[in-house]
Amino acid sequence: MDLFDSNSSERASLPRNMIENSMFEEEPDVVDLAKDSTAFPTFPALDPDEVTYEPRSSRLLVRGLGENDMDDDEEDCESSARLLGMSFMNRSSAHRSNSSPYTRQAPPRSCSRPSSRTIVVCVLFLVIVASVTMVFYFLPGCTFTKAGCRKPNKTNPMEPVYPISTNGDLFPWAQLRLPQSIKPLSYDLTLNPDLDKMTFTGRTVINMSILHSTNRIVFHGANINITKATFKLGDGQASDVTVLEYKPRQQLAVNFSEELKAGQYCVLTMEYSANFSNAYDGFYNSSYIDEDGNKRVLAATQFEPLSARKAFPCFDEPAFKATFLIKISRKKTYMTLSNMPKAKSTNLSNGLVQDEFEKTSINMSTYLVAFIVADFTPNTKNVSETQVSVYSVPEKNGHTEYALTITSKLLEFYNNFFDINYPLKKLDLVAIPDFLAGAMENWGLITFRETTLLVGKKSSLLEKQVVASVIAHELAHQWFGNLVTMRWWNDLWLNEGFATYMEYMSLQEVSPDLETGNLFLSVRFRALDKDALNSSHAVSTDVNTTEQVEEMFDSVSYEKGASILLMLNASFPGDQQFRKGIIEYLKQFSGLNTDTDDLWNSLTQVLSTHHMNVSQMMTSWTSQKGFPLVTVNLMGNQVTLTQEHFLLTSDNTTHTSSLWNIPVTYVNDSCSLAPECRQVFTLKNKSDTFKLSKNVTWLKLNYKNTGFYIVDYGKDGWSVLTQALISNVGVLTHEDRASLIHNIFALSRLGRVPFRQVLNLLKYVSADTETSPVTEALLQLNNIYRQLEKRQESNLASRMKNFIMIKFRNLMANQTWEEEENVSKQELRSALLEMACSLNDENCIQQATSLFKKYMQSNGSLRIPGDLQQTVFTVAGQSDETWDALFNIYAHATYDSEKRKMLKGLASTQNPQRLVQILLSGLSGSLIQTQELPLVISTMCQSFAGCLFAWDFIQENWDRLIEKFPIGSFAIQTIIKSVTFQSSTQVQAFFSGLKERGSQMRSVQEALETIKLNQRWMDRNLPTLRRWL
Repeated sequence: MDLFDSNSSERASLPRNMIENSMFEEEPDVVDLAKDSTAFPTFPALDPDEVTYEPRSSRLLVRGLGENDMDDDEEDCESSARLLGMSFMNRSSAHRSNSSPYTRQAPPRSCSRPSSRTIVVCVLFLVIVASVTMVFYFLPGCTFTKAGCRKPNKTNPMEPVYPISTNGDLFPWAQLRLPQSIKPLSYDLTLNPDLDKMTFTGRTVINMSILHSTNRIVFHGANINITKATFKLGDGQASDVTVLEYKPRQQLAVNFSEELKAGQYCVLTMEYSANFSNAYDGFYNSSYIDEDGNKRVLAATQFEPLSARKAFPCFDEPAFKATFLIKISRKKTYMTLSNMPKAKSTNLSNGLVQDEFEKTSINMSTYLVAFIVADFTPNTKNVSETQVSVYSVPEKNGHTEYALTITSKLLEFYNNFFDINYPLKKLDLVAIPDFLAGAMENWGLITFRETTLLVGKKSSLLEKQVVASVIAHELAHQWFGNLVTMRWWNDLWLNEGFATYMEYMSLQEVSPDLETGNLFLSVRFRALDKDALNSSHAVSTDVNTTEQVEEMFDSVSYEKGASILLMLNASFPGDQQFRKGIIEYLKQFSGLNTDTDDLWNSLTQVLSTHHMNVSQMMTSWTSQKGFPLVTVNLMGNQVTLTQEHFLLTSDNTTHTSSLWNIPVTYVNDSCSLAPECRQVFTLKNKSDTFKLSKNVTWLKLNYKNTGFYIVDYGKDGWSVLTQALISNVGVLTHEDRASLIHNIFALSRLGRVPFRQVLNLLKYVSADTETSPVTEALLQLNNIYRQLEKRQESNLASRMKNFIMIKFRNLMANQTWEEEENVSKQELRSALLEMACSLNDENCIQQATSLFKKYMQSNGSLRIPGDLQQTVFTVAGQSDETWDALFNIYAHATYDSEKRKMLKGLASTQNPQRLVQILLSGLSGSLIQTQELPLVISTMCQSFAGCLFAWDFIQENWDRLIEKFPIGSFAIQTIIKSVTFQSSTQVQAFFSGLKERGSQMRSVQEALETIKLNQRWMDRNLPTLRRWL
């Protein structure tokens, strides 16, 4: 019986992995290759752009023929057998496990001796078979063309391997990335969605230019049924063509008997039908319940990174930019939106209306195309000759005012900062009820979750900070990503790193009251934590599979990308040099695609008079994973700096000899707070020495943590800094104090600093009242507490809880439960009270319970302060009585930010039946939207009991999860990272069995590493914790 069946009751009190430990294996597939054999196909001629080849030994992949991998000889033998139509069901038992259920019994040895004639015939037959086998063994060295057999490549004996399309014909392309023979110039798209049947039909006309001669056109399409296709070359007549499909790579192709010549123009027209996507990508359906209780249906798009192909056939890679003319039919009760303003509407004979949008005024990548069919209402104003509108469902239109106001300010700021005006006539921001990502930067039609766009008039500044940050990020993309686009997904950071950096920088200028500095500092710390793992990757790295494309959307591309830009800006001479370099980059490559070197070259040009080679400096930060550990040794006025790779590894991984070009900033005891105190030394070598102008007592490196590196001061250096903070907490900026706390915990995980040294630094923390150092200390101590709890070290966990409460009791007691206007104080209060209540502090629990009861009795008219809502709702989720009340409020709530906090409170319960109820509801999308499942699972995994249920749920429902969330996507990454409480054996056993369903994900390796590192740290430090606590 499935534990997560809604009818399950007897076993719901304990998760399956605590009830039964037996493991079951599926029987392997048995493949009869004889049924899959084909006639010998003629390989098509290669285009000049076809440069990637596969080894001959990769021609045949057979699943289910045994546990052992085939060696080259075996595989070639089996390839030959396949070509001869032979079945390989009878593989030698020597290659099978002795216990295999497929091992055949040897026949009785009772054969009579064969005659001479039989022997001769058998030998002759074997010679013939061997000869034919050898012919086909060596055959792949030659690809037949009209010109005959090409001269073999003796230096690289590879062959192109073409897959088989769905109709059995040879598919003319064998690579993930498309050939460069054809360039799309424009698309004419006509879409006819049917929101009653959840289907749509379409017509796509692609105008193309032939860049070099070819006899094929290869492009993308997924889950669409092409019913008719025609092709026209130049001014010739259109003729029907056959469209081939290769589903594993979501590619389509058209073959031509005569070569298409370079310089010609052509048109491919396709008619097709499809179902709406049942996930959150492509052209998908969504719904919401209106104020009268009626279900309203709508359709929206999410194409980044690889899903435009699910809505229309296209060249779905960032470098294939084109213009788009879009027409969409609809019922009269609906409205439509797309990237451009509406040009006209036409009444159709079937009673529908067709909306036609203006042709895009500039070329753009397919992943930025967007369209929506819904009944939304706008809030609009004109800003700098651009019509800005914020759309929502009608009931929530009153929550759009803040988004409209902050968007207007940011648009004017970016127009000025980039010295390039936003290029389109309109800018729409749309809140979608069902939306997986936080937001999507579609050019002219930015889509959002409701929680990241809509805020009420009484919302706290902390809630507005969330909305403003997301809007600032997406608006920055209109220049970084839309106007100038990375050439391929390996350089995604050029989009996301820049947008993340500009998000924080712009709001510090436009809305300083939101105090985004603390938030930016925190995300830089978390980026360091991830990049310290061996499973991390370079900022710019190879991307060769669709899963790898999805996995590029992570903290390395976003937060590390932003962090190295901050470091670069801080190292530039003057305030405006970095901005000048950005403007140069945007203007030089406007409308084009770039790679990382293009950015560095633009910045180097601007700084040529300063003799600063940005490319030489920054390549070390983007081309290799990880970051440096800088060790400092201070002797009087002489400073010695040494760098090495900061690598947390749970095995015997060899540490790299990587070097970084590091702009090391530092302050000292005589001048440590003001920006003018900061000095810079560039560390390019493994070790280097410089002298100060005078003797100093201490140095603090990485001023305000603007550099992406960690610092070890040595035993004496840490002691001196600790004493300085104990004597005067204000001797360093709050960023520098937070940096010391983060760095020393990281060094403890590395094993470079004993944990007692960490405890010594924490002696000063009781005197600190600033948000960033206090919240960083709380986070680090809470991590240790949770690890002790999950390790079932209950006695030590209890002592750790007492230590945290003693260390922060005074600060916790000083927090009020009324409205607080200052963002930084809201952040501090939220962190302190969430911690106090999670550790079952009696006063905190009492205050939160009282506030929730008042909230219930007021029927929602009483508003809980935004920064306290999570604490109050989490406490309410711990009691059966208040859980039921909270669930009822959640079911009828309309304010999305508040509703999400309620969901986290519900998911924090320890009641097994309710945990199962939430998970099942999220999976079905009934009362809890499926888009919230990653949030639910990560919240559950903050407690030991919740983790067990979540892990069991993930294993039971993995296939359903990856139907909703693409393999490698951020949602799947979040789910995987949540299970790091488990043993590495359990996690590895489960994910390794998934094969193509997720076994190779980087996030799996990250989870395994984290588990082992946590275990190693605990093993090493438990004695110290026992003595100390």
